[in-house]
Amino acid sequence: MSQFKFLKNKNNFLGIKNSNEAASKVYVVPYGLEKTVSYGKGTSLGPKRILKASHQIELYDIELGIEPSSILSPKTLEVKEVPSSHIDALIKLQNIVKLIISCKKFPIVIGGEHSITPACVKPFLEKNKSLTIVQFDAHADLRDKYQGKKNSHACSMRRCLDNKNLNLISIGVRSISSEEYIFYENNKKRIEIFWAKDAANWDLKKLKKLLKNKNVYISFDVDALDPSLMPATGTPEPNGLYWDQAISLIKLICKNSKVLGADINEFSPSKSNISCDFIAAKLIYKIMSYSLLKNIL
Repeated sequence: MSQFKFLKNKNNFLGIKNSNEAASKVYVVPYGLEKTVSYGKGTSLGPKRILKASHQIELYDIELGIEPSSILSPKTLEVKEVPSSHIDALIKLQNIVKLIISCKKFPIVIGGEHSITPACVKPFLEKNKSLTIVQFDAHADLRDKYQGKKNSHACSMRRCLDNKNLNLISIGVRSISSEEYIFYENNKKRIEIFWAKDAANWDLKKLKKLLKNKNVYISFDVDALDPSLMPATGTPEPNGLYWDQAISLIKLICKNSKVLGADINEFSPSKSNISCDFIAAKLIYKIMSYSLLKNIL
């Protein structure tokens, strides 16, 4: 008997017919955690809107020349509720990811706010000697505490770095506090930031070297994208990534490392702009395809 319950195809990711568990390589986890958002609200609604939009994606990938879903057979977990206690919610998510890993599946979590990431990476750190997080984000998320909360979405990478066997590569950062900048300066051996202001001169050879043969977890905060493309997020910042930039970087990461899992977070859907729902869904499809089909990249 399965350890999980799965959403039926009318509600799952991509709307595809559920395969048996043995055939599936990817488990999608909708987890609408919203406990510490500090500006725009709505991350609790993100997963459902992304899943609905994913039914409009053409499953054939022109670039890859295949239909990734037919190979990956993603299954979407039914998560009946997110606990009201923030700590309990994080523990529940950590246990879900741990169980997915034990089943030798690739977990991709649809958030929810960015505080999900420390819970997602913990099981990987228990199984691997080292892990590199690649964080796509407008913000550094290196505060030790924000608005009195150590598990705030603004502290997500700081909480991840509490684990000594973890390094961080941040891409697209263009907003940082003085406290965070001091922490970054004091921890450059573990943190590499590719600042948005320097995007035209990013050293991609250096990025490849940092990634080479590493175990990697991708955490994609949708505010990494430019707000002209992705306004549906709680804390938008100008001068973000555009689609081709983001996809090219994800492809580079997947080609040069072993991606073990991923999350997409901070999506706050807009009633008037459903294109953002589709962009987020397409992004997830690309991440899972590149991560698990790297042999054809």
